[in-house]
Amino acid sequence: MYRNIFLKKGKEDSLRRFHPWVFSGAIGKVDDNIKDGDVVRVLTNDGEFIAVGHYQRGTITVRVLSFEDKEVNIDFWEDKLKSAYAVRESLGLVQREDTDTFRLVHGEGDNIPGLIIDCYGATAVMQAHSVGIHLARFQIAEAIINIMTPKIKSVYYKSETTLPFVNGDGQDNGFLYGADEGDVAIENGLKYHVDWLKGQKTGFFIDQRENRKLLESYAKDRKVLNMCCYTGGFSFYAMRGGASVVHSVDSSAKAIELTNMNVNMNFPHDSRHEAFCEDAFKFLEKSDHSYDLIILDPPAFAKHRGAVRNALKGYIRLNFKALEKIKSGGILFTFSCSQVVTKDQFRNAVFTAAAQARRKVRILHQLHQPADHPINIYHPEGEYLKGLVLFVE
Repeated sequence: MYRNIFLKKGKEDSLRRFHPWVFSGAIGKVDDNIKDGDVVRVLTNDGEFIAVGHYQRGTITVRVLSFEDKEVNIDFWEDKLKSAYAVRESLGLVQREDTDTFRLVHGEGDNIPGLIIDCYGATAVMQAHSVGIHLARFQIAEAIINIMTPKIKSVYYKSETTLPFVNGDGQDNGFLYGADEGDVAIENGLKYHVDWLKGQKTGFFIDQRENRKLLESYAKDRKVLNMCCYTGGFSFYAMRGGASVVHSVDSSAKAIELTNMNVNMNFPHDSRHEAFCEDAFKFLEKSDHSYDLIILDPPAFAKHRGAVRNALKGYIRLNFKALEKIKSGGILFTFSCSQVVTKDQFRNAVFTAAAQARRKVRILHQLHQPADHPINIYHPEGEYLKGLVLFVE
């Protein structure tokens, strides 16, 4: 049915523990003419079946789709998506009147490595992180519609920035099914524009939904600074929570434009909010303001392990600057979304920043990604979002 990949002797142990990746160093030999994106069967050195997955040249050579010897076809994708959908139903995310935004598929966390699907109202935004998922995109889009009609009416594909070049197969962003259903989504009763055409990730950071709700409960009568605000999620939650002033800062002019649109959509003509297009470090260095509540939610400082050391220096510097500015009795929400930075490394970076700033700090909450971004217990690398809420004396 599919071409085979044979492992070196003794290299099947991690797969027997259901880890979903096969690294290049574990591979002994491969059948002829295997191409990037092909579905392959993974066998032991003795020819025993282990898994079916997508092949792609690189450090992670096979991403496992199943530990059963199955054909990967439309029925396969529908079964996978039904399983993921059932989890979101059990979480109460599918039928909520105050929220029409959730993550349907979270890669390895839903046993579909390389695939992200976020639902915004009537549109599902699909993102491929492997060539195999890219080549299967039309089948996956069909499976989404088959399972989620009438809730989902359109499927938008957004993978230009997440894929290597795919020879001979177009990878432009665009609708695979349906057409534009509007770009306004709802989260916990607040509306926001989703830039799935050119925005980061799939257009919004759904993974901060629960953390934004928590911030709302701390915002009353506080002067709030939302650093690296992107499209302003934390900002309009702070406003609903009763903040006296909210300043939003991002280096992207497009992000600031969307932040202002989102704030105005929820709080038209509200003078409490002001947005600044500026580098986070420069803004903190020159700002004369003193804040009661600061949010630090920067983009990933490290995309690979070789960048971890510099990333930790960046986290120390950013948190130090915030701790310099925050008032006594203030609250700091600080995050890292760098998968290769561990919880302990991030916590130590914040500890170092607090010590350098000579501030007394208590940890009030330890935050993480929400339940619709599940972590496969056999793939701990999937735990990427780390956050701390600090009380600063």
